[in-house]
Amino acid sequence: MRAKGCSTDRPTLFHAVIHLSASHILCHTQEKLPPPLYLCYSAVDSNPLSVYVMHPFWNFVVKFLPTWLAPNLITFTGFMFLVLNFLMLAFYDFDFTASAAEHEHVPSWVWVAAGIFNFLAYTLDGVDGKQARRTNSSTPLGELFDHGLDSWACIFFVATVYSIFGRLESGVAVLTLYYILWVVLFSFILSHWEKYNTGILFLPWGYDISQVTISLVYLVTAVVGVEKWYQPCLWHYLYRDLFSFMIIVCSFTVTLPMSLYNVLKAYRSNTLKHSSMYEAFLPFLSPVLLFVLSTTWVVFSPSNILELQPRIFYLMVGTAFANVTCKLIVCQMSNTRCQALSWLLLPMTPVVLLAVTGVVANETLLLYLWTAVVILAHIHYGVSVVRVDA
Repeated sequence: MRAKGCSTDRPTLFHAVIHLSASHILCHTQEKLPPPLYLCYSAVDSNPLSVYVMHPFWNFVVKFLPTWLAPNLITFTGFMFLVLNFLMLAFYDFDFTASAAEHEHVPSWVWVAAGIFNFLAYTLDGVDGKQARRTNSSTPLGELFDHGLDSWACIFFVATVYSIFGRLESGVAVLTLYYILWVVLFSFILSHWEKYNTGILFLPWGYDISQVTISLVYLVTAVVGVEKWYQPCLWHYLYRDLFSFMIIVCSFTVTLPMSLYNVLKAYRSNTLKHSSMYEAFLPFLSPVLLFVLSTTWVVFSPSNILELQPRIFYLMVGTAFANVTCKLIVCQMSNTRCQALSWLLLPMTPVVLLAVTGVVANETLLLYLWTAVVILAHIHYGVSVVRVDA
């Protein structure tokens, strides 16, 4: 059914904008190929869980891997486990309602598989670098491939975890999860912003703790059922409240202060790689603009698109953010200046305008097409980087 006042030629305009957006992104990526990368991996990992438990475990696991197994294949396999989790939960719980009361729940075996796959992905992410050093095959491309896929993985594990609680009375509102997703995304880019300014990647404590916890929660859910999470865990607070509270508090009381402290320490010791505050904070411009554009779409959507298609909207935002983050990683690895603006945001602006003004009658179709453009553009950028560095 067509909305009132919408003429029949508007889908043509809508398709034209999507086509021009895709052409613009692909052509610009082809012209502005990334510079050569340099391997200068310097990281600090002080998390006790990582240092005393996970690293010894990974050192044990890597001994069983054949030396002919490429580290990048290990990285990609781990990433695909997260994608598989996302697709598996999308099949059983596409709109995040399966965990609610009086709805058909996700089968227990799916949660068992999700827990195993998540831990396998985490383990492979930990052993890929060890395999590279073990086989003397460390490359700049391998570092970029690892961190680039990590940036894209954020959306997959956040959306998969969301299915535990769902969106209805006993769950977390889709708008709340949208902002939680942004907290996770900004927490991720903070580490790479630190490296862009200090030359050292300070690995966040929250990552290891969250991955182990998520894997265990999946397995516990398979045993006790999603109904367990309906019950209060502390006073009158539900597990969903604890879930949201822990992510937000960890980000604003640990991740953000530590990032600012490390950059400030580098500034005071005159080891900061960028002399001005403008240059130091330039990498945040594109993520902030992406947040503004996507939030504008959410707030002013005529059809309340986030309620209609939360999974696809999260995927679009997470993929666009991964593209922005990958370009920052390329800049830090090639010792070049960060772009002031990601070109992906230019065509996104008219797409958002088409959506919020109601020019396009079918807002869901617009979202699906734009999400496809974003995913293809991100993959195209990755392929371009590989070709340049090969």
